[in-house]
Amino acid sequence: MYLTSEKKTEIFGKYGKSAKDSGSAESQIALFTFRINHLTSHLQQHKKDFVTERALVGLVGKRRRLLDYVKAKDIERYRAIIKELGIRK
Repeated sequence: MYLTSEKKTEIFGKYGKSAKDSGSAESQIALFTFRINHLTSHLQQHKKDFVTERALVGLVGKRRRLLDYVKAKDIERYRAIIKELGIRK
């Protein structure tokens, strides 16, 4: 499996308030970004996997909504997270 519980804990520890902070918007955005990158590399090899493509579009939408939430609450946090994760605006 590409996303183990250890990897999730590592992501939450790096981007959240603690290693168990799975609820903050930043940690969820980081987790979605990791999953999006994995699905993108999968789709480059399997171009006709339309079910995965649909899941990818859904994840991108969820991440976009979370980013919009962070942007509305605190623009500096928004700028920091997109810079750190390398996300386009």
